Amino acid sequence: MTTAKLSCKNPSGEVFVIPSKSSAHRNLICAALSDEKTEIICPASSQDITATVRCLNALGAEIEENNSVYYVTPIRKKQKAHLDCGESGSTLRFLTPVAASLGGEITLSGHGRLPSRPMSELVDCLTYNGAKISYGGTLPITTHGGLRSGRFEIQGSVSSQFISGLIFALPLLSGNSVIEITGKPESLPYIEMTLDTVKKFGINAEFEGNEIGICGNQKYTSPEKLTVEGDWSNAAFWLCLGAFSDKGITVSGLKKDSVQGDRAIVGLLREFGANVTEGDGFVKVSRAPLKGIRIDASEIPDLVPVLTVVAAVAQGETIIYNASRLRIKESDRIESTVAMLRCLGADATPTEDGIRVVGVKSLSGGIVDAYNDHRIVMSAAVAAAVSDAAVEIRGAEAVRKSYGDFFEKYQTLGANAEITEV
Repeated sequence: MTTAKLSCKNPSGEVFVIPSKSSAHRNLICAALSDEKTEIICPASSQDITATVRCLNALGAEIEENNSVYYVTPIRKKQKAHLDCGESGSTLRFLTPVAASLGGEITLSGHGRLPSRPMSELVDCLTYNGAKISYGGTLPITTHGGLRSGRFEIQGSVSSQFISGLIFALPLLSGNSVIEITGKPESLPYIEMTLDTVKKFGINAEFEGNEIGICGNQKYTSPEKLTVEGDWSNAAFWLCLGAFSDKGITVSGLKKDSVQGDRAIVGLLREFGANVTEGDGFVKVSRAPLKGIRIDASEIPDLVPVLTVVAAVAQGETIIYNASRLRIKESDRIESTVAMLRCLGADATPTEDGIRVVGVKSLSGGIVDAYNDHRIVMSAAVAAAVSDAAVEIRGAEAVRKSYGDFFEKYQTLGANAEITEV
């Protein structure tokens, strides 16, 4: 176990954002399904991206990384494969429909909390449409092909990743298909990101109302070379840290017109009262009096942990709602976020579908359990900037899931991080 003891008084400086993990997953999968080789420029990796690369190679692709470039040779179908998805929900949910469409005997496994995360809805949807799947309610899942085109009905409130997985797979089938999203779709920007990515690879999919129409017998066409855009989700930690900085923190490498939903962090920090400046490819945030706000988290669940840190020292009450899906993330993120905040002296209470936070002048510092959740680690690191004493994170190695050099970047902003292996 890794322990990180952090102090961070009035940080400042600039961070070049890492590539979007969500975008990297999508580009790698499309490249592996394409007709020709693709070069994907991705200046940083993570355990989740590595999981997708490992699984695509097991499916028959050949992916090599050299000097921040992934060279992807497309899948040559195997009759039998084992895909170790690690702890990556995106990898598992994206590739299960793809595996069912490719045929052969393909087993998907994982570890950590992944085996118990919800998959039944997706498995039932695929089985209804002809897929032969062995699944006992927990991983592993084994597909035996058989998926046929048709109408795929899936709830929009469980996971947008189910819908994205279908978008990847259905163009490969012989006939036309329709994905019918029942109920209100949440994390809609992630569905739009998938549609935008497959379009770059020549796939046509029409999203109208609650249905996505996808023609069969389509071919993924390599764009030859592309660059993974900067990650708004991980940029949010630095931007929130900027709200506790007199001189401010600048995050560069961001695409202002990105379809990533977590770009909403800019507007939310403005609503809290922080000073926010946007420029060509960068955002700068600095300290100003903060006030509590109401946040609908249905489209931005990944931002919730770090937003609660801002709320913890904002005057008045912050209510975060429509966040019930946080209970099925790497941790139960409603409970783990509230536990983190309380350990550090914040006034936080879980609600039926979110979190209520009442601001205090400053946090006390203290010891935090990471709950094997990368976003809890990074949020606690941000909290150190408004804590009277040090913040100690036990299980800090969880940050490697998405941001391997997070603490190195953290220290460039004037913070202190003592990292020890226990």
